[in-house]
Amino acid sequence: MVTDRGFDELVAEAEAAPVEGWGFSWLAGRATEERPPWGYARLVAARLAAVDAALDIDTGGGEVLAEAPTPPPLLVATEAWPPNVPVARRNLRRVGAHVVRVGERPPLPFRDAAFDLVVSRHPVDTWWDEVARVLRPGGSYLSQQIGPGTMRELSEAVLGPLPPPEHRHPEQAVAAAEAAGLTVVDLRSATLRTVFHDVGAVVWFLRKVVWTVPGFTVDRHRAALRRLDERIRAEGRFVAHARRFLIEARRR
Repeated sequence: MVTDRGFDELVAEAEAAPVEGWGFSWLAGRATEERPPWGYARLVAARLAAVDAALDIDTGGGEVLAEAPTPPPLLVATEAWPPNVPVARRNLRRVGAHVVRVGERPPLPFRDAAFDLVVSRHPVDTWWDEVARVLRPGGSYLSQQIGPGTMRELSEAVLGPLPPPEHRHPEQAVAAAEAAGLTVVDLRSATLRTVFHDVGAVVWFLRKVVWTVPGFTVDRHRAALRRLDERIRAEGRFVAHARRFLIEARRR
C-alpha cells in the first residue's frame, strides 16, 4: 500500500507512538515479517508445561510467556529496560509469573541450579555462564536469537554501506554455550522477508528495534528517511530480511 499521507504526518505519528513491550501490533497493515518455521512460542509453551521452575530472560513485555496455556508452579521473568517492566507485570499476571527488574550486566539474581528451564527470545546478550549456573543438571536453555546482518538492507538504507557482520553468528553461540559447560542439542537458522509499506512503519521499527540503526533519531536521519519515503512511494514497498536462529542447549 502506498499511502496518500505526507512524509511529515507519517513520521510525526510514528514518533509519537509508544514502543514499550515487545509486541508489534502497531505495524498491522503497515509492515509484515515472515515467522520462523520452528514456532518459538509453541516450543516454549510445550517446555513450560513439562517443568517445575522456569526463567525467561529479557522478557520484553512478557508477550511469549503470556501465551503459555500451562505455566509451571514457579515462573520468573527478568527485564532490564525500565519501561517494559510494568508492561510485563501486567501481561504476566494471568500466568502467575514474577517479573524481576535486573541490570544490563550479570550476575542474575538467582541461586545456583534454581531452574529446570531457561528461555529467551531475542536477548540483547546471552550470559552463557549465568545460564549454566542457574540451570539444574539436565536442565535446558531454549532461545530464539537475532542472526548476523539482520535487517541489513534497512540499516544500509539509513547509514550507507556497512562492513560484513562480525557478531551474532550461530557458530559463535555454539562455542560460547559449550565453553560454559552446556551441550547444544538443536540449532536452526532462518532468513525472513520483511516488508515496509510506509515510512512511518520504518520510523516506528527503528525506534523499537534500536540495534538496527544505533543512535537512531528522526532529526539525525531525516534525509535518509526522505529517500526511503520516495522509494516506497515509487516501488510500493521496501523489502529487508530478518535473520534468526534457534538454539537449545542442556546442562551436563
